[in-house]
This record gives sequence, C-alpha cells and structure tokens, in this order.
Amino acid sequence: MKGNQKIIDALNSLLTHELSAADQYFIHSQMYEDMGLEALYTRLEHEREEELDHAKMLVERILFLEGKPDVGSRAALNIGDDVPSMLKSDLDYELMVVDALKDVIELCEKERDYQTRQILLKLLEDTEEDHTYWLEKQLGLIEKVGLQNYMQSQMGSAG
Repeated sequence: MKGNQKIIDALNSLLTHELSAADQYFIHSQMYEDMGLEALYTRLEHEREEELDHAKMLVERILFLEGKPDVGSRAALNIGDDVPSMLKSDLDYELMVVDALKDVIELCEKERDYQTRQILLKLLEDTEEDHTYWLEKQLGLIEKVGLQNYMQSQMGSAG
C-alpha cells in the first residue's frame, strides 16, 4: 500500500529515536553490569529489548507503506558518568520520544492514517507508562533513600 511520504519520513525519525534509545540503554546496561548493579543491568537490558521491539514495529509499518526504513541513522547519545546521570539521561531521552510520538500521532490524524496512529499509541503507552514511569521512580528512590542505599538495593538480581 503506497503510503504518505510525510508519514513515512516521520516514522523513520521515530525509528532513529528507538534505535538510539536501544544503543544508549545498551551502553548504560553494560556500565551497570561493570559496577556490579545486576538489577539495573537486567532492567536496562529489558528496556533495550523493548526499544528494539518498537523499532521492529516501525520497520514493519514503513515497509507496509512501501517506504524504505532508515536503520542506519542515530541521534547523539548522552552517556552518563554515574548512576543518577545515567538514569536522568535515559529519562530525558524518553521524554523527548514521548513528545515526538505525540507529534507523529497528530500528523497521522491530520493525514487520516488511523492504522499508523494505532501502532504509535501502543508505543506511546509503553514509553510513558513503562519506560518513563520506571525511570522517574528510580530517581525518586534515590532522593528518598539516598544514592548509596539505592545502589546497594540494585546489586542483587532483578528477578
């Protein structure tokens, strides 16, 4: 089905964000593992996998619309130096993705592409209710219990 080029371009932009987020989560997860923070490592690996699932959904939709997925582009990564800055960097990226998703959802409504809109609503739900919420909760825990207590709690496995 020949798709709207504006939508295909917007989906490729979102694809860049999802792949960049996966890369950032990968680097941060490896840093957590190196620090001995196994619970954070495990959770970030889960987040990385979800970003790749999102990317797969976008690639499938772009192909369906007869577009060419751009899997080579990446946004600049913001790699943290310590646990709070890594969590904050990931949160900032997720909040940016939330805004981008909302913009593309609005474009889909304007262009009357309701199926693409439906796919993006699922990505928005995951991004807001899982990724962003979890990151905000972690930063809140650091404020409540202190960094050392938080880090100690992340030394065990996540489950």
